[in-house]
Amino acid sequence: MLYDLSIYLVSFHLKIIGLFNHKLKLGVEGRSKTFEILSKSINSEDKVIWFHCASLGEYEQGLPVFKALRKTNSKHKIVLSFFSPSGYEIRKNTKVADIVVYLPFDTKKNARRFLDIVNPELTIFVKYDIWPNFLNELKSRNLKAYLISAAFRKNQVYFKSYGKKLRKALSAFEHIFVQNEQSKTLLESIDLTQVTVSGDTRYDRVSDQLNQDNNLDFISEFKQDKLCIVIGSSWPEDDELIIEYINNHVNLDVKYIIAPHNIKNNQIEYLSSKIKLPSVRFTQKDQKELSTYSVFIIDTIGLLSKIYSYGDIAYVGGAMGTTGLHNILEPAVFGIPILIGNHYDKFPEAFQMIDNAGVKSVNNSETLDFELSNIITNSELRLKLGELNSNFIKKNTGALIQILNSIRI
Repeated sequence: MLYDLSIYLVSFHLKIIGLFNHKLKLGVEGRSKTFEILSKSINSEDKVIWFHCASLGEYEQGLPVFKALRKTNSKHKIVLSFFSPSGYEIRKNTKVADIVVYLPFDTKKNARRFLDIVNPELTIFVKYDIWPNFLNELKSRNLKAYLISAAFRKNQVYFKSYGKKLRKALSAFEHIFVQNEQSKTLLESIDLTQVTVSGDTRYDRVSDQLNQDNNLDFISEFKQDKLCIVIGSSWPEDDELIIEYINNHVNLDVKYIIAPHNIKNNQIEYLSSKIKLPSVRFTQKDQKELSTYSVFIIDTIGLLSKIYSYGDIAYVGGAMGTTGLHNILEPAVFGIPILIGNHYDKFPEAFQMIDNAGVKSVNNSETLDFELSNIITNSELRLKLGELNSNFIKKNTGALIQILNSIRI
């Protein structure tokens, strides 16, 4: 009762807050259209597969599985749902699905109505977005569901005395594919035994990037034959350190590409005004001679995974503050050294890659200066760290095959 009441309260308050917050407003308006979209797009004769992701990161994580299932089940309609606007708005036109919607709030009424329309033969949830009413409704209808690339920690609610409702929701999955042995042990401690350690599908996802066309003519024009540092998904805490480094080393014969997480004009203006070297924006590229600039600011989205292929060194943002480390596997697959901040507690791959591969953690401008300058000037070290990262990715691929071999429709 408390859970259901909290869902109604959150739903109500988000509608109010959404009047003043653009991102929340997108979610509120999008959710209001979900049932209309589904009703118009699905009829009772359709065979349906349902994929659900919390946001963009989980979508990228699940994409290798989504693509494979789409290919082998071409006669099924694919429904893809997101909870967060940051996932939906960026991937609402993805070719991996026929229908992309916001997931309605997790009430019993919404769950029944959603499944009355969709009635999926197969459901795939990614990582951790567990919604009890939807999952319990799937279970009551004997509809097949799987959880992939899941990761669990001892302090999560599933393993607390008050976590009964969420533990019951996990039992709705026919099988759970986890990233590590710790997660399997935790699930077994609450009597969930249909569990396989398959690893993380993100490794398969980033490995596939090597098979894509990563050519970007404007980046080639900008980089020329210079050593290039790519700063990906940076937040203000990261930007301050990067700005200081660039300004303290204006004589370095190096190119910098900065792809900030926030591409609002005020943030881009701030970066441009603070950096002492000549800089150019993506939105100015057609009017400028790119080779004459030292700093390229990417004020658009969707290019970073390709841009990393041009990097000789990467700095990945999010861990200098508390917002959360962004994807370090994307640059690693291209065999380049990586620098990150020091707040990466919830990212097991960061621990592993600091210990076993080519990732360096920094905690202030002094340590960034030391580590980055060392990698820039020592080509042998740069190649060694990059190779360690590339090999780490190769060693951890294979989750896709394990999952596909187990999933049955």
